[in-house]
Amino acid sequence: MKVLLMSMPDVAPLIIHEAAIHMPNLGVASVAANIDAQHEVHTVDLIRKRRNVKQYVTRTLKKLRPDLVGLSSMTWQYETCVKIIRLAKRVLPEAKIVIGGYHPTLMYEQIAQSPESSLIDFIVRGEGEEACRRLVNALDDGRDSLSDIPSLSYRKNGAFVHNKPAELADLSKIKRPVRDRRRLTWGYHLMTDKIEVMETSRGCTRSCNFCSIRHMYGKNFRTFPIERVIQDLDEIYYRKKTRWVFVSDDNIVLDTKRLMALCEAIIQRNYKGLTMVIQADCVTISRNEALVAKMARAGMNSVFLGIENVSKKNLKAAGKGDIVEASRKAVALCRKYGIMVVGGLVVGFPDDDEQSIVENFQFLNELDVDVPYCQLLNPYPKTAIRKDLLDANLIQNRFDYKWYNGLWANVRTRRLSAEQLQYYYWYHKQNILGWLTPREDLMRGGKIWAALTDYVFQPMSQYFFDRKIRKLGWKGWYREDVAYLKGINRFEGLDDDA
Repeated sequence: MKVLLMSMPDVAPLIIHEAAIHMPNLGVASVAANIDAQHEVHTVDLIRKRRNVKQYVTRTLKKLRPDLVGLSSMTWQYETCVKIIRLAKRVLPEAKIVIGGYHPTLMYEQIAQSPESSLIDFIVRGEGEEACRRLVNALDDGRDSLSDIPSLSYRKNGAFVHNKPAELADLSKIKRPVRDRRRLTWGYHLMTDKIEVMETSRGCTRSCNFCSIRHMYGKNFRTFPIERVIQDLDEIYYRKKTRWVFVSDDNIVLDTKRLMALCEAIIQRNYKGLTMVIQADCVTISRNEALVAKMARAGMNSVFLGIENVSKKNLKAAGKGDIVEASRKAVALCRKYGIMVVGGLVVGFPDDDEQSIVENFQFLNELDVDVPYCQLLNPYPKTAIRKDLLDANLIQNRFDYKWYNGLWANVRTRRLSAEQLQYYYWYHKQNILGWLTPREDLMRGGKIWAALTDYVFQPMSQYFFDRKIRKLGWKGWYREDVAYLKGINRFEGLDDDA
């Protein structure tokens, strides 16, 4: 049986230009690797085909003629997902369509009742490896009955049947993701360097009420065997000749003893020039200096820290607790051991005003994070914070999910309209945070990158900044920026099939 799995082309440039970083979709690659070997499976990351999505998808479908087309979608990518489904059905009416990922997992009941449901044959909820494996076998030779596949939703007599949820996967049995010729797209990069994606664990036990991860995995934390992680790194480092690795774990530091052992195993492999980008919580990092030191030695040289907010009231509203001092200590420890810090911050909580936004951006400056990652609060479907915001009548945009990517004010506050929140977020981000100024000790290119930063990037940024203000003023620049950002996830021709 022929299977084609695709991830969406939509991006959210919250740090750098949308063309500066393109990473492969790990979920699609993992599902593909775990489909039984007798089937012909290919994967496509449409982020690498953003300039000609319709033409590329059409050409690929006609060439491969897959029996099953699978699409993975985040909430803010779902509109594009539906457009691609319509395109696929027009090009190959006989092909079956299966969707999965965060949004179908969260909203499978609503999707089953939606206008586009007639175009969709199957929905896979939660982890997709085993459900997709069994689905392909069922469609191929009937080895499995559709009704017996946990976490599968399927059409029967014109309506969807939703099977019981599956047990969480035994990660020791999950095969390593596809990174060979079955992956039809290539050229994954961070700036001019190659980058790959891997995972060492799944899940998170924290209680952040704006996060939807527990709908995928529940409130738990599972780890892959260290031997499997090392095999994955060997493939990335030696076969793919790649030195940048994004580790997709939601919170890699939850089991500190296990992470220490993993770091030691990586150190023993002596991967020269390896840079791993990880995600971690501030509290655990702040309490484990020995772990931070070991992470640095293992090449975990860049960390995303969920700082979230400086306001204790907002942190409580987010289900985070008071982590302000932990944030300070976590950043200081990372800086001590030469780890680049990407500081994650969220604004747009119910009591925020303009001064709250200013104080939060100033807090990031005070912490001296290397890269600010600031976004507006998203009321994701099924999350606890969405219910709180609905009860308070503070969600401005309830159902147009394509704007739920952190760039847009989908909520208002008790003191700011959504339009005011959007502008103040943008204006103070430009004024207070400015542009990226990497520390010299973290510039991987040494003297060359230092010189480029001092004599090219920063002067050009200053020139751009001054020129924009002279030409357009703040309001004019804002309108231009908004118009540009609104267009980045529009793909020529796809609307023709809407």
